[in-house]
Amino acid sequence: MTSDQEVFTYPDHDTLAAAIGARLVTAITDAQTARGIAHISLTGGRGGTSALEATLADPGSSAIDWARVDFWWSDERFLPAGDPERNETGARAALLDHIPALPEKIHYMPRLGEEYGDDVDAAAAGYAKELAKAFGEDVPVFDVSLLGIGEDAHVASLFPGRDEQFATAACVSVRDSPKPPPTRTTFNMATIQSSREVWLIASGAGKADAIKLATGGLSPKEAPAGAARGIDRSLVLCDQDAAAKITA
Repeated sequence: MTSDQEVFTYPDHDTLAAAIGARLVTAITDAQTARGIAHISLTGGRGGTSALEATLADPGSSAIDWARVDFWWSDERFLPAGDPERNETGARAALLDHIPALPEKIHYMPRLGEEYGDDVDAAAAGYAKELAKAFGEDVPVFDVSLLGIGEDAHVASLFPGRDEQFATAACVSVRDSPKPPPTRTTFNMATIQSSREVWLIASGAGKADAIKLATGGLSPKEAPAGAARGIDRSLVLCDQDAAAKITA
């Protein structure tokens, strides 16, 4: 069972990012206290990258044992290592290259031209196997999944009107994505929903319609972001511009 949405609104983008960074520091330290390790699923985009920069800058981050954090991605562009459009590239610049994380705990999604060549189906299947190896069960459980939201209310690479979110595999390939680049790998919705907490992030007036859709009770097919909820908590974290069209 997934949790109800809780909406938190902040005055502007920078305040939002700082709040997410502080929340993430707390979530990681709490997970390490409770279970010895934290599993965090990252996202890309302006909101996700700003949140990671704020996490690094937060004074409380010095209390984190970064060697006991596993980093994952809910989706990725199937492009070569270092490509600026890869979510991994932004996350490394914002956080991962600046902390003593263990390389084997940075679980980047497969890159074009490496282990799986140009076979995106094999790449998605390989990441699903990596999840299964790490968690030892059918459905992985993340402590927090950070998710940006697209203007059409997509999350990860799960787009309205498409069926990837309903796939049985934990990670699936995406071809002909309505948003470039066209070839991607992504979690299905069940994998996202296996997170203890899901944080949906949005800033700017350009995301106001998307947040309205995500909080408006539409079907997952119409607005996948509305189905992106965690087991314990489902947070919608946005600035005032992005929250402008939410219906009370």
